[in-house]
Amino acid sequence: MSDTDPDPGLENALEAFKSALAAEAERSNAPEGEEAHAPEAPRPTPAGREGSRPAAASKPLAKRRPSEEPAPASPVPAAAEPRGRRKVREGIVASSAMDKTAVVVVVERVRHPRYAKTVQLTKRLYAHDEGNDVRVGDRVRITETRPLSKLKRWRVEQVLERAR
Repeated sequence: MSDTDPDPGLENALEAFKSALAAEAERSNAPEGEEAHAPEAPRPTPAGREGSRPAAASKPLAKRRPSEEPAPASPVPAAAEPRGRRKVREGIVASSAMDKTAVVVVVERVRHPRYAKTVQLTKRLYAHDEGNDVRVGDRVRITETRPLSKLKRWRVEQVLERAR
């Protein structure tokens, strides 16, 4: 086969594509309420894949009417919408050696989903302590806040009970 001879598989695919275009043009020329009920031509397959899988029947895409356009975004800015409440936790101070930072151990009791046993989950949260007034063993209430450093996302809100 030389370079000038056309590939027979490519010619078949081209013919099938042209006939599909002609059938689509006939369907689009039909009046608004009626559609031509001509059988759809199968989709052309790429050369070398003739028997790999059956061609899927294509459906005409639904046309969008002007009344179905999506509504524009609300004019209210995102900052005006109410945000979720900030998380509040209670825990015991485990360390206060850092400047203006306390490590608070929060114990959460959760029911195990499969075994239904109550499990204690311990989290060590870094909390901002502006006055450096908490000591190890104090029971404190901490509140979620914006990130203050790499690990600090909480601040000490109140000392509930002093260590003895």
